[in-house]
Amino acid sequence: MHRFRSLVLVVLACAVLAVPAAHGASAAVVISQVYAGGGNSGAPWANDYVELLNRGSTPVDLGSWTVQYASASSTSWSTTALTGSIQPGHYYLVQLAGGTNGSALPAPDATGTTNLATSSGKVALVSSGTALSCGASAGSCSANPLVEDLVGYGSASDYEGASPAPALSNTTAAMRADAGCTDTDSSSADFTAVAPSPRSSGSPAASCGATTPPGPTASAAASVDVDLQQVLSIALERPAISFGTTISGATPAPISEHVTVMSNDTAGYALTIHRSAFSPADLPLGLSVPDTAIVPIPIAPAADLLVGSMSAASAAGGDVWPTAIGFSSPLPVTAPGHYTATVTFTVVGR
Repeated sequence: MHRFRSLVLVVLACAVLAVPAAHGASAAVVISQVYAGGGNSGAPWANDYVELLNRGSTPVDLGSWTVQYASASSTSWSTTALTGSIQPGHYYLVQLAGGTNGSALPAPDATGTTNLATSSGKVALVSSGTALSCGASAGSCSANPLVEDLVGYGSASDYEGASPAPALSNTTAAMRADAGCTDTDSSSADFTAVAPSPRSSGSPAASCGATTPPGPTASAAASVDVDLQQVLSIALERPAISFGTTISGATPAPISEHVTVMSNDTAGYALTIHRSAFSPADLPLGLSVPDTAIVPIPIAPAADLLVGSMSAASAAGGDVWPTAIGFSSPLPVTAPGHYTATVTFTVVGR
């Protein structure tokens, strides 16, 4: 959704935020799957679940561990106690709250009553029974040495890496790549939204540490190159705006000028406007956006007027900014004639 800012002159600044790496970088046991649509309409399984995998080479005692959950922006966590141990290469299924639709899960290794939000939330694997209090921002939980692994999905406020895993639905689960073996400490890179497929301690083991026996090899190298260009373009609804014939003292009705911006810059962009003076004499030309009054458009070389900004890349088909060009006050008494000027919209990547 577009967020219109007040039509004032601003100085744009960029900041690079460092997000600490998750404790899961060295963890043998990771969260390998999260399903949050259990029992809902169209759900294939009757319960939510969290699936774990021991990527290591030795058994891990889970007797004091918990699986914890918090909603997308919350720092209040609910806990589910784990029991027993998890063998190398084996899965561990934690069954959670459910509903009336879908099939029963395979025999779980632990059970709880936590109800996961379907599209967005945070799930942590914690080597303690104490509920967490972190999660307000990215990296806040990863700094806790008791957090063995963390998955933020959808619009979660905390996650590993640069962004959360995809949003989920009644028919999709967050699935860790390579049967759960891949762990790059990035929720978005490690997980994809796919059909849920719960695995438990009774399922076939994963081969995270398997290696190919040595033997004769041959190799050949090929160079690879690609030219990438930044996508940054702007298109106007009307390349020419005419107010027709009017008289001094009148205020012609504003004319719509929708501006479409295409940008693949994930840091976002700003949309601004300036104009030239009317010739043979200047007139009070202005701009309005929805729910705002018409304000004067600066005349170059004065600083541009900020129309609005985005903090992400544009939508696939472009972002449409609805504006209108009009007059900020009645037309002054001046000599009859044909008056012309030019307005220029500019999009600036961050």
